[in-house]
Amino acid sequence: MRLPDEALERLLREGKSFRVKTKRSLDGDARNAIGEAICAFANDLPGAGEPGVMFVGVQDQQLAPSGFVPDEAALQTLMAMKTDGRMSPAPSMLVEKRTVAGMQLAVVTVEPSPSPPVRFRGRIHVRTGPRRGIATAQDERILNERRRHLDLPFDARPLVGVPPNSLNISMFKEECLPSAFDPEMPEINEGSVQERLAALKMVASADDPTPTVLGMMTLGRMPLDYLPNFFVQFLRIDGTDRADQEIDERRIDGRLSEIVRGIDEKILAAVTVGADICGADRKIRKSGYPVPALQQLIRNAIMHRSYEATNAPTRVTWYQDRVEIQSPGGPFGQVTKENFGRPGIADYRNPNLADAMKTFGYVKRFGAGISTASALLAEAGLPVPEFHVEDSHVLAVVRGARP
Repeated sequence: MRLPDEALERLLREGKSFRVKTKRSLDGDARNAIGEAICAFANDLPGAGEPGVMFVGVQDQQLAPSGFVPDEAALQTLMAMKTDGRMSPAPSMLVEKRTVAGMQLAVVTVEPSPSPPVRFRGRIHVRTGPRRGIATAQDERILNERRRHLDLPFDARPLVGVPPNSLNISMFKEECLPSAFDPEMPEINEGSVQERLAALKMVASADDPTPTVLGMMTLGRMPLDYLPNFFVQFLRIDGTDRADQEIDERRIDGRLSEIVRGIDEKILAAVTVGADICGADRKIRKSGYPVPALQQLIRNAIMHRSYEATNAPTRVTWYQDRVEIQSPGGPFGQVTKENFGRPGIADYRNPNLADAMKTFGYVKRFGAGISTASALLAEAGLPVPEFHVEDSHVLAVVRGARP
């Protein structure tokens, strides 16, 4: 992915094209323009299969330095554009400080996405020649059809043999569509529902209405019929050992929104515990766990777990002295046992499910769940989560005072 100096200089001297874009700095609206260009490079509408390159710090026309300093802060700002939630699915990109044609520049190299279309702030950007624009309905169809089914992540794979009427299209129109696409986009009304479903990876393509795994998770009428492990097992123990008495047990299933809502209800009920004492007025005591911290960790488990080759659910076990959250599937991609939980190290086994959870507001930022939960627990005077990372699962342990 890292292009040699000679290749970068050749691209820069050739000027703007469907593979090249330059910006003077990161000031003003430049960051949005850069995000749109990265999105367009990732979509690779011409189908060249070659990376696009953004050069920051060069003046147009003159091929001279603009005075921009590509320091560490600037590079971090550019890299954050990949995971700040505005671009989905997150593109594969490399940010570097490079010397090109005698100038020190920030260089962003973007690989074509294996799962287009990529959206930036709800819009699909493409480049044709040196010009960038919003994808037309035909452009979007081309990008959808180009998706490589054999290389798709599990959450975007079609559920062969599942009828299209297994998805709740009314729910898609009323709840999903307004959240996923820019409401000011005129083409939102021009494209068919089928094209919108395909753009969000909820059906196989604009011409194939077969539901995908993600479509079943988010819109399925009966998700468990096709995804038997798509549920959360909640268990509450009156003690500190698994052999102690169970005082609450529930399987929380349904669509993604129903699972999130159901587990939130269980958390709130467990955090606030009522007790009648000698017939006196009812007293309320609290466990001390910050609810948003537990939400972050449980939603992370739903997002990052493996849904392949296992029938195990996501498990939440609530003891008197701790909460355990078990997620099937070990570390994935660039995340290893050694670097698990380290800030800035993230990868996505289910990138489209992650995108849906961000789009619908269940997570705020990609790659920040553990850091956010740790900060909230520390503010509450509790230890940061413990993580036990195995090849088969990840166990998060949140410890607190005995209620």
